[in-house]
Amino acid sequence: MSGGARLSICATLATFLASCALLPLVNRSTWLVQAAILLVIQAAVGAVARRVPLARPLTVAVQALVSLLLLTLVFAHEQALGAVVPGPEAFRHFGLLLEAGGDDVSRFAIPAPLSDGIRLMLVGGTLVIGLAVDALAVTFRSAAPAGLPLLALYSVAAGLSEGSADWLWFVLAAAGFLLLLLAEGRDRLSQWGRVFGGTGRAPGGAPGADGGSGAIAPVRTGRRIGAVALGIALAVPLALPALDGGLLGPSGSGVGNGTGGGGTISAVNPLVSLQNSLNQPEDREVMSYRTNAPQTSDMYLRIVALDDFDGTTWRPSVRSITDVPETLPGPQGLSDQIRRTEVQTRIAAADWYAQDWLPMPFPATKVSINGRWRFERVGRTLVGDHGQTTRGKQYTVNSLIVQPTAEQLADAGAPSTDFAREFTEVPPSLPRVVEETALRVTEGATNNYERAVKLQDYFAVNGGFTYNTEVTAGSGSAAIARFLKQKEGFCVHFSFSMAAMARTLGIPARVAVGFTPGSPGGDGKYSVGLRDAHAWPELYFEGVGWTRFEPTPNRGTVPEYTQDTAPAGSPTDPAAPTESASSAPSASQPSSSESCSLAQRKDGSCGNTAPAVVGGATDDGPPTGPIVLGALAVLLVIVVPLLPMLWRKRIRALRLGSSGRTDDDVAGRTLAAWREVTDTAWDHGIPPDESQTPRKAAARIVRLGQLDPAAAESAHRVAAAVEQVLYAPRPQPASGVGEDVRRLHSGLHAKVSRRTRLRATFAPRSAVRVVWALAERRQAFVVRLRDRLTALRSRPSGQEG
Repeated sequence: MSGGARLSICATLATFLASCALLPLVNRSTWLVQAAILLVIQAAVGAVARRVPLARPLTVAVQALVSLLLLTLVFAHEQALGAVVPGPEAFRHFGLLLEAGGDDVSRFAIPAPLSDGIRLMLVGGTLVIGLAVDALAVTFRSAAPAGLPLLALYSVAAGLSEGSADWLWFVLAAAGFLLLLLAEGRDRLSQWGRVFGGTGRAPGGAPGADGGSGAIAPVRTGRRIGAVALGIALAVPLALPALDGGLLGPSGSGVGNGTGGGGTISAVNPLVSLQNSLNQPEDREVMSYRTNAPQTSDMYLRIVALDDFDGTTWRPSVRSITDVPETLPGPQGLSDQIRRTEVQTRIAAADWYAQDWLPMPFPATKVSINGRWRFERVGRTLVGDHGQTTRGKQYTVNSLIVQPTAEQLADAGAPSTDFAREFTEVPPSLPRVVEETALRVTEGATNNYERAVKLQDYFAVNGGFTYNTEVTAGSGSAAIARFLKQKEGFCVHFSFSMAAMARTLGIPARVAVGFTPGSPGGDGKYSVGLRDAHAWPELYFEGVGWTRFEPTPNRGTVPEYTQDTAPAGSPTDPAAPTESASSAPSASQPSSSESCSLAQRKDGSCGNTAPAVVGGATDDGPPTGPIVLGALAVLLVIVVPLLPMLWRKRIRALRLGSSGRTDDDVAGRTLAAWREVTDTAWDHGIPPDESQTPRKAAARIVRLGQLDPAAAESAHRVAAAVEQVLYAPRPQPASGVGEDVRRLHSGLHAKVSRRTRLRATFAPRSAVRVVWALAERRQAFVVRLRDRLTALRSRPSGQEG
């Protein structure tokens, strides 16, 4: 293995080992596999570019370009040209992902969910560090400064994470850097010639060459120094006081910051933690409550409303918050003609449940709670201020049970223009199939209410959808399109899709996140567990306000005002929630609702199918296979058109870089230089003429190429050197042949047109020699094969070969 290849491998390994320190920051490690594959491809591109060879800055530029194309393939293939070439839409998508990732980083506690934005930051950051390390250590042959980007990568991870395994990440990062230094030291020593070990001896006792069988003395010394330094670095911190906390630690301050208990719904985007809540092996009680409501089927405990859909995910809009008023303002859009009942609910949160947003029935009219809480008017939510959480809180909420009729919803007027514009906005990246499906499903509906009911029934009853937690669909635009095609998912996918489709129809919509009513616990008490975590769409109707719909089969209850059996103007008592709404799933429990009838699925009487494994609210990106295939496709798209240029540069380097001291070496070196002269002239439009002597051929090149005196003199010198090695009894090496050929190349390049220069660079005519060589080899192979077959046929019967 050459020194450059060894350095490249060590640089890649050092980056990978340092990036392992980022593993504790997120709750999944799939990003590391993607980063490792992309790092290997990036290093391979650099090795090929250096092999050509390309100029050092150009090598780094090619690696950066390929890295960008690979990131586009993984994160923005749907917005790119041919899935790999980034355009304005792809860069806009990258910006949205980075913005979302920065928002998630600032709000989530460690380990944070692996959202698309965070995954881009991890994989992209690792690639940037890998490019810097490869450029410094391999391209520019300076491994020591390459420790700075590795240190930066490790420092970010060390500054944010807390855990007993921190020493392991330090060992891995330090070992990778030491390995890189040792590889560079070995490469530098090899440039002085063959290095012999200081302790190896021949059998006879005389000093003998190590021959590579043992470690050379300087390398062995370096290993010892590295081991001692690494041991000191591990031992000294044990005697020093530690500093607790971190940027994402549980002791943050400010609005919305706080500890995020395991499996809880927290922070600015609770959808990913919703997955964790549903995926807990034990259905722990989150809270309990007592209420004077006659029925609890509508007692959804709402946490937050997600009304900003940027194409990557749904999230709460950034809005101003105020002190909690004694009496909350009236619900937006609710008129006096709508029947309502005010109820009071006493809620007690578990001691372990630390959540920034306050779960409460919607719409709340009054909240009595101690602590530092702020009120957000549009979403009608309470959020903790300066680390305030729900941990162990007991509070009382007065709320309304709104009971509109189908006629009232059907007769709802149009909201204001600004309001409709804000809550019907969809991103440009939303696939056309979403709107087309919405139009097809709601065909024949005469008002927004009928359209909303048709959408709900499409998902919950007659669209062929199943409640399946084994799928991994994301929360972005492409994930919605996949969900509509695959027709499998859980509450996040159903609520996202219905809200997005409603917006395409001009119906203001958003997604609410919280808990279903839970299960009766006896003595008038209801228990809400982790598996009661839920997401549902809210649609706005002027005069009624934000109205709950339930498109998810077997979760919660279908609102009475959306049921065909509900008598107009006289709502019946809603059905009580199924007792299995928060019960743990059994191993034999099906993941779909196909065993239920349509009527049972619609009214939720089939019971809950609690998820065992839940697809995340964010995409995990394409699997390893498509990444590898896509990366190979990227390499083909880039490399294949450049193969003639790369071959030509490589051949030129071989012809002009050889040196020798024997007569055969002198002749070979000079003749290779002459072949380079004729091929260079051919590339610039002067085809070779094999019938001419070197002297006449050089004169022809000078004449047709209109060379300046310096380039012309170089051409004649090379021709004279060729004649000398061909005809002299003892050929003598001619000095400066390589420089003469390069001067001739520059002279020809300066005289031709721009088009000819571009062709000479990217599509050189002399590259046809590769085709000729392949044809000759094929012909030789055919001849050998024919001779072999002839010999076999002519062999006497029974004679063994």
